[in-house]
Formats: sequence, structure tokens, C-alpha cells
Amino acid sequence: MSILVVGSVALDSIQTPFGRVKEALGGTATYFSIAATLYAPVKLVGVVGTDFPQEHIDFLKERGVDLKGLQMARGKTFRWSARYDYDLGAAETLDTQLNVFASFHPQLPEEYRASNYVFLANIDPHLQLEVLEQVRNPRLVVLDTMNYWINYKKGALTEAMKAVDIVMINETEARQYAKTFSLVRATRKILSLGPRAVVVKKGEYGAAMFCANEDPRAAFFFAPAYPLEKISDPTGAGDSFAGGFMGYIAQQGDCSDECLKRAIVHGSVVASFAVEGFGVDRLRNLTREEIKGRYQEFKHFTHFEPLEA
Repeated sequence: MSILVVGSVALDSIQTPFGRVKEALGGTATYFSIAATLYAPVKLVGVVGTDFPQEHIDFLKERGVDLKGLQMARGKTFRWSARYDYDLGAAETLDTQLNVFASFHPQLPEEYRASNYVFLANIDPHLQLEVLEQVRNPRLVVLDTMNYWINYKKGALTEAMKAVDIVMINETEARQYAKTFSLVRATRKILSLGPRAVVVKKGEYGAAMFCANEDPRAAFFFAPAYPLEKISDPTGAGDSFAGGFMGYIAQQGDCSDECLKRAIVHGSVVASFAVEGFGVDRLRNLTREEIKGRYQEFKHFTHFEPLEA
């Protein structure tokens, strides 16, 4: 089954201690789509300017991304420039040029409106709500967000959270949204709005899922990050995680809690590959066999025997 993603398509200029790229293919919807197409077809809704390179369009089509929903507006494409120090968990934004993305409003082609799986990437929550008004009875809707929307558009973000099945957020942002030091309390506050689960991205420490269930054995699930010796560029790791997560769910056609747990591991696996190269480069040639191999390694190093009496 195919996945609908709505988010940004951008040109990124990134510096890390290990190298740099200039105006490389980037954006939340882009990373998500490239990761998710390893599992299932993707329909992308976004906007680019007339300066967007044709080679990137061709590449996305080759990967099986349906671009009927990608608007091309007169002007320049969204650009983001950032620098990472040896603490690769935090990017220093050097420049943001919204360009055509500043006036973007998602318009879903008719055939996109019946999508079973919907990912609302990290964009203005008002735009996320616009998408929710256009889709019809999806099986699963996942929303991602960030600190900027919590600071400046919390009301709209709250309304969007109420309308989705899963909220995806990082640990700092969850605490920020709920105004509490406790991650458990923070996720409970978000769950009280109506989502069935909150997936918390913990960067180099992995990911966690909190569910609306009184039984502790069903309420929590934790997965570590894959231990990497080499990290080139952490840009897009969260969106790649989301692509692996939703891609696996759509491939399986299963929204059960057990499938969501396996999906989190798939997301962690895909994200671990994404950061090994700059931009989307490592995702370009990533194979399902590589994912399967690293998934099995995850299973091995997270397994432990029951406590003996």
C-alpha cells in the first residue's frame, strides 16, 4: 500500500567536521520518501521553485516516488544551510531561505485523498490540518513536529495532534510541549489529546514508543540506536527514521502494536545508514538485504535471557 507524505523539498548546504556539501537534495519529505520507498510506493506533496534541478526530479521518480502532488512555483526552492561540530546531535543553522515554501499550501490530487497511510512531516501545523481536511478515512496518520511550532503555533499543533494516530517528536520537544522534566509525564499529556501512541526520537540513544495502555508491558517500547563507528552527516536522520517506520507498516498492512515495535527497529536501521553519508547519498544505494542484515544485528544485541528464579 502506498504512503502519502506532505512536507518540504529543499536544497541543503551542510558542513560537518568530516566534509561538506552545497545545495544537495534535502527536505523532510525528500528524506522520508527515499527511505520509505525501500518498502512501499510513496506519493509526495510539496513545492519547489523553477530552479530545482531536473536530476533530482528524475532520481525521485526512479525511486518510485509519485510526484503528481509536487508543485512547481515561480521562484527559488527552499534552501537551508547548517553546520555541525563534533556534537553531531545539534545543528547550527547558518541560513534559512523559505522562498516558494513560504506561500505553500498543500493541494492533494484526487487520487491521493484516499491514501491509507499519511505522514505529516515537520511543517506548519496549520498546513498539517489542511491536509487532514483533504484525506478520506486513512488507516494511519503520523505527525512530526519541532520546537519552533511548539513555541509559536502551539494551539494549531495541539489541534493537529488531536486528529492523528501517532505523534512523532524528539525528547526535548516532548518535555517542552508538556512543560515537564519527565518524559513519561510529557508523553502522557500528548496521549491525553487522543493519539494512540507517541514515538520519541532520542537521536544517538535510539527511539521509544509510549502507548495509551495501563499495562506497563504494553505501554512502553524502547529501541537503541545502532552503534556506528563512522557518522558523516546527521541531517535527515529523523525523517529517514520516519520513512523506515511508516514504510514497514505500509508494506505489512498491519497497524498492531507489535508491528509498530518492529517498525521502530526498521526506522532505526534506516536512520543508521542515512547518517553514514552526506545528504541522501547513502540512501541512494541502500538495499533491503543490508536492512535485513542490520535488523538481525539489532535483534542480537538487544536480546537477553529471562531472569532465573
